Amino acid sequence: MIINQANLGRLYTGFKTSFSRGLGQADPQWQRLATRVPSTTREEKYGWLGKLPNLREWIGDRVVHGIQLHDYAIKNKTWEGTIAVPREDIDDDQYGVYAPLFEEMGRSVAAHPNQLVFELLKAGFTSPCYDGQNFFDTDHPVLDADGKTVSVSNTGGGSGAPWFLIDDSRTLKPIIYQVRKDYDMVRQDAPTDDNVFNRKEFVYGVDGRSNVGFGFWQFAYGSKQTLDKAAYKTAREALSGMKGDYGRPLGLTPKLLVVPPSLEGAGLEILNAERDAAGATNVYKGTAELLVAPWLA
Repeated sequence: MIINQANLGRLYTGFKTSFSRGLGQADPQWQRLATRVPSTTREEKYGWLGKLPNLREWIGDRVVHGIQLHDYAIKNKTWEGTIAVPREDIDDDQYGVYAPLFEEMGRSVAAHPNQLVFELLKAGFTSPCYDGQNFFDTDHPVLDADGKTVSVSNTGGGSGAPWFLIDDSRTLKPIIYQVRKDYDMVRQDAPTDDNVFNRKEFVYGVDGRSNVGFGFWQFAYGSKQTLDKAAYKTAREALSGMKGDYGRPLGLTPKLLVVPPSLEGAGLEILNAERDAAGATNVYKGTAELLVAPWLA
């Protein structure tokens, strides 16, 4: 190939086409667990993840409940991926071998939210959320009907492979995927660019700014206990019985059982089998959808 502006433009268009093709190849499983929230600055504070009171019968004057604000913030991070194509490969018309690499870069970009969301979900047993407790914990502080602080659990504990039961029907899901700048493909391929002049490399890359954080812990239950009928029953009862401050029922419905590949069989048995291991009717058949997430492996 003769290296000039027109040919370099066509080359970039070809690489970007391969990149765009890869964007559509990743299964966006993160959308089942996370809500995408736009960001306008380097970090966003989520003080509204505080506590809301229940409704009451209006007798006499209104009772004004102050919303407890939390200093919970998600700081955006910058992510990048870069590919260098040697000038000799362009001179010798060998640039076609890079098309699969750019396609894989597109797939990597599309899959990056999956990686972020599921890594945070796994870390929920040891990482704090807005109330200062680990996202999956046994003593989240909640105000009861009398205004006294009580401890509420959204975890089964244990030490095995983690699995999760989630109500994914709410507008705000358990994880927040915060986006400051969507990924975009850029290039440094002018013959006068330092990388071309000094190293004979045409450089193409992507970059974006985003991060993840925790939403309401009440919307998810995490466990490392053996995934069986008894543990699943405990998880459903805990999630369905969640209440907000002042005894407000949250009306949660466990809809999604999220498991790593190693627990796919156990999940299928609980949700699909006609009978349980003891031969009795499986009352939990069809009570949730199974999501097998390779990102939890």
